[in-house]
Amino acid sequence: MIGIELTPEHPVERMGALGAAAEAAGFEAALASCHYNNRDPFVALSRIARETESIALGPGVANPYETHPVSLASRVATLSEASGGRAVFGIGPGDRSTLASLGVEGERPLRRVLEAFKIAQELFSGERVDHDGTFSAENAALNYEVDEVPIYVGAQGPHMLRMSAKHADGVLYNGAHPDDVTWAAGQVERGLDERPEERGSFDFTVFASTSVATEREEAVEAARPPVAFIAAGAAPPVLDRHGIDAERAEEIGERLSAGSYTEAFSLVTEPMIEAFCVAGTPEEVEERFEEILETADGIVVGSPLGPELEEAISLTGNALSR
Repeated sequence: MIGIELTPEHPVERMGALGAAAEAAGFEAALASCHYNNRDPFVALSRIARETESIALGPGVANPYETHPVSLASRVATLSEASGGRAVFGIGPGDRSTLASLGVEGERPLRRVLEAFKIAQELFSGERVDHDGTFSAENAALNYEVDEVPIYVGAQGPHMLRMSAKHADGVLYNGAHPDDVTWAAGQVERGLDERPEERGSFDFTVFASTSVATEREEAVEAARPPVAFIAAGAAPPVLDRHGIDAERAEEIGERLSAGSYTEAFSLVTEPMIEAFCVAGTPEEVEERFEEILETADGIVVGSPLGPELEEAISLTGNALSR
């Protein structure tokens, strides 16, 4: 998958225009990020569907805590219908700081994600389901037909990566550094060793925070907010791999949870940006993409994209098409 994340921080009408720009720039998929403080991603995706013809569409990624998994499956199925069968289902455990703001613990994330998309697959195929696990469902079904919807798991840790390779259609690996992508590929291979042959091929896609501008300093500055969230949620082995101060990352997380965003962003360091974002000029970004694609099957360029959004869509599209 060669895709782009569009954040619904913009009015729905503009989201439609951004989706059309992404399709014109050659992207195969547009994913809408899912955070309660932005506009509803499915409303935004529906508008993008109206403004586009071929680009795949889906949440990037939805979590099965804010919304009951059966209801979430129905929302994805409705998007499939509205887009003429172009939906993809991006699902993951959710951002810890966002869930904390809603009073959600996010317990047993691997099991919750797996159960949620397995139930969704049963619903999409027209089955009536009962479930008693990390959530409950009794005699649940969709009363309309659904086209086949690929499942992509948003993953960062080893267990989620291996699970996605064994059970899903693809993974959206949250990483931006070639060293991390190489490590993730090893985890995916372990999962693929246990993948039943009838599940078919698997798409290892990197979901990389990206910031591109003609002036490198502008790209780096725009990268600070998303990198703050990534650093705050990074596991200790990832921080160690890049020599990042774990206490500073923890402090960033505390500031984010408290809503002190400016303070959190100011704590982001250059090594954090290098590790967690593809940031720089078009030439620098293209070079990093080439390194990533030596290992991965595809890339979804993620927030912030760049200081000038429409320009960044064009620049990243060009970098990935060469």
